Amino acid sequence: MVEKIIDPVDPALIEQELTPERFLRRTNKADNVIYVVDAKCAPHTMREIGRLREISFRASGGGTGKACDIDEFDLMAPPCRQLLVWNPHKREIIGAYRFIAGNDIKTNADGSPRIAMGHMFRFSPAFMRDYLPVTIELGRSFVRPEYQSTHAGVKAIFALDNLWDGLGALTVVHPEMKYLMGKMTMYPAYRHDCRNLLLAFLNLYFPDPDVLVRPIDPLETNADEQELESFFAGNDFKEDYRRLNAYIRDHGINIPPLVNAYMSLSPKMRMFGTAINHEFGEVEESGIFFKIDEIANQKKSRHIDTYIKDSM
Repeated sequence: MVEKIIDPVDPALIEQELTPERFLRRTNKADNVIYVVDAKCAPHTMREIGRLREISFRASGGGTGKACDIDEFDLMAPPCRQLLVWNPHKREIIGAYRFIAGNDIKTNADGSPRIAMGHMFRFSPAFMRDYLPVTIELGRSFVRPEYQSTHAGVKAIFALDNLWDGLGALTVVHPEMKYLMGKMTMYPAYRHDCRNLLLAFLNLYFPDPDVLVRPIDPLETNADEQELESFFAGNDFKEDYRRLNAYIRDHGINIPPLVNAYMSLSPKMRMFGTAINHEFGEVEESGIFFKIDEIANQKKSRHIDTYIKDSM
């Protein structure tokens, strides 16, 4: 049974929790502000984030079905933290990311990491030993529906860019962290032929040769992998991306914005396969992983260097 989503939280209660010590940075575009909070220090803000997450994910074909999307990872000790973009003029949250740094990650009794990806992916001993302690796990990212369309005005165009300003700042605030890990979500309603070709492209250009992480319940596409791979040249990223994008656009849809954003983030990104998230509307989650030092220079300049400059 799908529950009715809770009422909006009074902005005045949120503003009381967005204190100076929780301020991270101003955004490069649209004059918004980024904060980092958690459910313990900012319960009202957490409740509004949970409300907006559920609205946004349901609108895309996913969601928990609960009145408010707040789970064990938001509430555990130590909790995941919430990086949020606040529009001070409209007094509303534009979007957010949930994250936890490797030095805060605990292990379960079976040795699996106590993170959101832990119930969908199996982590190798090498990953647990050499990578996880210096990795930030990202998840539950959303942009509220009003800011997802260019029809909402010029400031809406920069909503996702604002979130990336926040992620760039996190890499500076946590210099001990060397990697970022998360999931790219695709929804069941997305055309399966387009999805299959997109996943083939991602696996071709962003492989995980060391088999560091693998899905527990992998997506079964029933597609001919050789036929999909034959669509691409296999040695020319830009040309194969052009072919992929043209094919998908010819079917009246686009490559999901966040998938596009991650593909341009690092040429050495790794794909960890695609798992089915049974607890979140059967959405398809592809694990991704990349080294912070290998983020493309254009992205570093835009989202990391600007924070360093402003902090000096």
